[in-house]
Amino acid sequence: MISVVQRVRQARVEVAGHTVGEIGPGLLVLLCAERGDSEREVDLLLAKLLKLRIFSDEAGKMNRSVQDIAGGLLLVSQFTLAADTSGGNRPSFTAAAPAEEGRRLYDYVVERARVLHARVQTGQFGADMQVHLVNDGPVTIPLRIVPVGT
Repeated sequence: MISVVQRVRQARVEVAGHTVGEIGPGLLVLLCAERGDSEREVDLLLAKLLKLRIFSDEAGKMNRSVQDIAGGLLLVSQFTLAADTSGGNRPSFTAAAPAEEGRRLYDYVVERARVLHARVQTGQFGADMQVHLVNDGPVTIPLRIVPVGT
Protein backbone atom coordinates (compact mmCIF):
# COMPACT_ATOMS: atom_id res chain seq x y z
CA MET A 1 0.00 0.00 0.00
CA ILE A 2 1.34 3.38 -1.01
CA SER A 3 0.48 6.62 0.73
CA VAL A 4 1.57 10.22 0.78
CA VAL A 5 1.02 11.88 4.14
CA GLN A 6 0.80 15.65 4.44
CA ARG A 7 0.67 17.51 7.73
CA VAL A 8 -1.98 20.16 7.18
CA ARG A 9 -3.48 23.13 8.95
CA GLN A 10 -6.67 22.41 7.02
CA ALA A 11 -7.79 20.33 4.06
CA ARG A 12 -10.97 19.55 2.18
CA VAL A 13 -12.12 17.47 -0.75
CA GLU A 14 -14.75 18.63 -3.22
CA VAL A 15 -16.71 16.58 -5.74
CA ALA A 16 -18.80 18.46 -8.31
CA GLY A 17 -18.45 21.67 -6.28
CA HIS A 18 -19.63 20.12 -2.99
CA THR A 19 -17.37 19.48 0.00
CA VAL A 20 -17.41 15.76 0.84
CA GLY A 21 -14.69 15.76 3.51
CA GLU A 22 -12.97 18.45 5.54
CA ILE A 23 -10.54 18.66 8.47
CA GLY A 24 -8.68 21.30 10.44
CA PRO A 25 -5.18 20.50 11.71
CA GLY A 26 -4.22 16.90 11.02
CA LEU A 27 -3.15 14.59 8.23
CA LEU A 28 -4.22 14.48 4.61
CA VAL A 29 -3.47 10.94 3.44
CA LEU A 30 -3.48 10.03 -0.25
CA LEU A 31 -3.87 6.24 -0.53
CA CYS A 32 -3.30 3.65 -3.23
CA ALA A 33 -3.87 -0.07 -2.88
CA GLU A 34 -1.45 -2.12 -4.95
CA ARG A 35 -1.85 -5.58 -6.38
CA GLY A 36 -1.24 -8.10 -3.61
CA ASP A 37 -2.28 -5.77 -0.79
CA SER A 38 -4.60 -7.07 1.90
CA GLU A 39 -6.10 -6.01 5.18
CA ARG A 40 -2.73 -6.77 6.78
CA GLU A 41 -1.04 -3.93 4.87
CA VAL A 42 -3.90 -1.58 5.74
CA ASP A 43 -3.56 -2.42 9.44
CA LEU A 44 0.20 -1.80 9.32
CA LEU A 45 -0.28 1.49 7.50
CA LEU A 46 -2.90 2.73 9.96
CA ALA A 47 -0.73 1.79 12.93
CA LYS A 48 2.11 3.82 11.44
CA LEU A 49 -0.10 6.79 10.46
CA LEU A 50 -1.72 7.17 13.84
CA LYS A 51 1.61 7.04 15.71
CA LEU A 52 3.74 9.00 13.21
CA ARG A 53 5.33 11.79 15.25
CA ILE A 54 5.31 14.72 12.84
CA PHE A 55 3.52 17.40 14.88
CA SER A 56 5.47 19.87 16.97
CA ASP A 57 5.69 19.72 20.74
CA GLU A 58 6.21 22.73 23.03
CA ALA A 59 9.91 22.83 22.10
CA GLY A 60 9.10 22.93 18.37
CA LYS A 61 10.34 19.38 17.72
CA MET A 62 8.31 16.90 15.70
CA ASN A 63 7.38 14.72 18.62
CA ARG A 64 3.58 14.36 18.55
CA SER A 65 1.23 12.17 16.55
CA VAL A 66 -2.17 12.99 15.04
CA GLN A 67 -3.67 11.13 18.00
CA ASP A 68 -1.64 13.19 20.46
CA ILE A 69 -3.03 16.44 19.03
CA ALA A 70 -6.55 15.03 18.45
CA GLY A 71 -6.16 16.07 14.82
CA GLY A 72 -8.22 15.15 11.79
CA LEU A 73 -7.50 12.40 9.31
CA LEU A 74 -8.63 13.01 5.71
CA LEU A 75 -8.35 9.81 3.65
CA VAL A 76 -8.35 10.21 -0.13
CA SER A 77 -8.03 7.38 -2.65
CA GLN A 78 -5.47 8.06 -5.39
CA PHE A 79 -4.56 5.18 -7.72
CA THR A 80 -2.04 7.38 -9.56
CA LEU A 81 0.43 6.84 -6.69
CA ALA A 82 1.13 3.47 -8.34
CA ALA A 83 2.31 5.15 -11.56
CA ASP A 84 5.21 3.53 -13.40
CA THR A 85 6.95 6.00 -15.71
CA SER A 86 9.95 3.82 -16.54
CA GLY A 87 8.61 2.81 -19.96
CA GLY A 88 8.08 6.23 -21.48
CA ASN A 89 6.14 9.40 -20.93
CA ARG A 90 2.68 7.90 -20.42
CA PRO A 91 2.37 6.37 -16.95
CA SER A 92 1.26 2.80 -16.48
CA PHE A 93 -0.96 1.99 -13.53
CA THR A 94 -0.81 -1.82 -13.70
CA ALA A 95 0.71 -1.98 -10.20
CA ALA A 96 -2.48 -0.50 -8.72
CA ALA A 97 -5.05 -2.94 -7.41
CA PRO A 98 -8.02 -3.49 -9.74
CA ALA A 99 -10.83 -1.00 -9.05
CA GLU A 100 -13.05 -3.44 -7.12
CA GLU A 101 -10.18 -4.54 -4.88
CA GLY A 102 -8.98 -0.95 -4.47
CA ARG A 103 -12.46 0.11 -3.36
CA ARG A 104 -12.74 -2.80 -0.94
CA LEU A 105 -9.38 -1.95 0.67
CA TYR A 106 -10.13 1.78 0.73
CA ASP A 107 -13.45 1.07 2.47
CA TYR A 108 -11.56 -1.13 4.94
CA VAL A 109 -9.04 1.68 5.62
CA VAL A 110 -11.90 4.08 6.35
CA GLU A 111 -13.78 1.58 8.52
CA ARG A 112 -10.70 0.71 10.60
CA ALA A 113 -9.58 4.34 10.88
CA ARG A 114 -13.00 5.30 12.26
CA VAL A 115 -12.68 2.59 14.90
CA LEU A 116 -9.18 3.74 15.90
CA HIS A 117 -9.45 7.53 15.58
CA ALA A 118 -12.18 10.02 16.48
CA ARG A 119 -11.88 12.46 13.54
CA VAL A 120 -11.94 10.77 10.15
CA GLN A 121 -13.15 12.32 6.91
CA THR A 122 -12.87 10.99 3.36
CA GLY A 123 -12.85 11.78 -0.29
CA GLN A 124 -15.05 9.78 -2.66
CA PHE A 125 -13.55 6.67 -4.23
CA GLY A 126 -13.34 6.85 -8.02
CA ALA A 127 -14.64 10.42 -8.23
CA ASP A 128 -13.04 13.40 -9.91
CA MET A 129 -11.98 15.19 -6.73
CA GLN A 130 -10.46 18.57 -6.05
CA VAL A 131 -8.25 18.51 -2.97
CA HIS A 132 -7.58 21.80 -1.21
CA LEU A 133 -5.00 21.99 1.55
CA VAL A 134 -2.73 24.20 3.55
CA ASN A 135 0.38 22.10 4.04
CA ASP A 136 1.91 22.82 7.44
CA GLY A 137 5.68 23.10 7.35
CA PRO A 138 5.54 21.89 4.63
CA VAL A 139 5.70 18.32 5.88
CA THR A 140 5.07 15.63 3.26
CA ILE A 141 6.10 12.02 3.85
CA PRO A 142 5.74 9.04 1.51
CA LEU A 143 4.84 5.78 3.26
CA ARG A 144 4.82 2.40 1.60
CA ILE A 145 3.81 -0.85 3.23
CA VAL A 146 5.05 -3.80 1.17
CA PRO A 147 2.83 -6.89 1.13
CA VAL A 148 3.93 -9.49 3.63
CA GLY A 149 6.02 -12.17 1.93
CA THR A 150 7.24 -9.85 -0.85
